[in-house]
Amino acid sequence: MSDAPEVKPPVVTPVRVVIALCLLAPFVAMLWVGSYAKTDPTLIGIPFFYWYQMAWVLISTALTATAYKLWQRDQRARAESKGGAQA
Repeated sequence: MSDAPEVKPPVVTPVRVVIALCLLAPFVAMLWVGSYAKTDPTLIGIPFFYWYQMAWVLISTALTATAYKLWQRDQRARAESKGGAQA
């Protein structure tokens, strides 16, 4: 037994920052209405206002899936480092 304090991994890591950005981007894109409140350019006859929002449905899905996978990987790494330090 040593009296050295246990070293814990930092709470804010680069991976967690990327996860937060992946989850925050769709909110910012949709709440900033002035950036897409227009009709041009149209895509196969659909005004920009509508196809931009529909594109963000797909983009949000990809970003959320990415954030989820990164979170799983981060949690596994933390569990392994915690278990490895005790053994």
